[in-house]
Amino acid sequence: MGGESVTRTAPPGGSGTARAGGGRLGQRLSGLAVALGLVMFLGGFAWAALVYRPYTVPTSSMSPTIAAGDRVLAQRVDGDEVRRGDVVVFEDKNWVANSKVVKRVVAVGGDTVSCCTDGKLTVDGKPIEEAYLPEGSLAELKGFGTVTVPEGRLFLLGDERQGSLDSTAHLTEAARGTVSRDAVSARVDAVVWPWKGMLKRPTGFETLGALSQPGPLRTIQVLVVAGAVLILGGGAYGPIAARLGRSRTATPRPETAGAR
Repeated sequence: MGGESVTRTAPPGGSGTARAGGGRLGQRLSGLAVALGLVMFLGGFAWAALVYRPYTVPTSSMSPTIAAGDRVLAQRVDGDEVRRGDVVVFEDKNWVANSKVVKRVVAVGGDTVSCCTDGKLTVDGKPIEEAYLPEGSLAELKGFGTVTVPEGRLFLLGDERQGSLDSTAHLTEAARGTVSRDAVSARVDAVVWPWKGMLKRPTGFETLGALSQPGPLRTIQVLVVAGAVLILGGGAYGPIAARLGRSRTATPRPETAGAR
């Protein structure tokens, strides 16, 4: 009897059971990635809403750190948490009625602050390096003598010393231009529109004590970005896997079997 060969088409992609199992695992992992991503993404925004408040700064008194019209994120803090060098949001009717003000704390209760020595602000007799001031500016442009800050109060200046209506504009008042810690509602962490990022640390005040630690904004950014990546990656798995599957099955693989 003569030999006879028969050509048949094998089921594409191998075992159907294996394919189904692999597909189910991939779908479960992609679903898990999307769910985790949603938790991280929405959780990051919820965390930010609880911790931060947005403010628009209307003047250039904090330039170049914060320009007129910049939108900032300020962490909600208690006045007792404020330290030298912080840029804070506060409200004082003796300064501006029914309006928030943004200034930098340069001295706290018990400090003696004066302006100026060799063009530098001095606190408790120590000259302060203020890297955030406009390039080429001198602190003595607004000399104000010596002020002893009462306990529980703050002495605040704008980074644009010539144009800022700050503590130096209220020296004749009983509080000598100082503001109660209780008036502070938030501490500025970053300029977000236009994006300038986190404020630089006021390292010139380190010789007088510890600086405030940045808020959780960077951690929140990581959560939101990582969540978005997981959502997009998990959501893209299905279409990508389907397309790859179609490309594998487009050309059937022939098998040859011999029969007698």
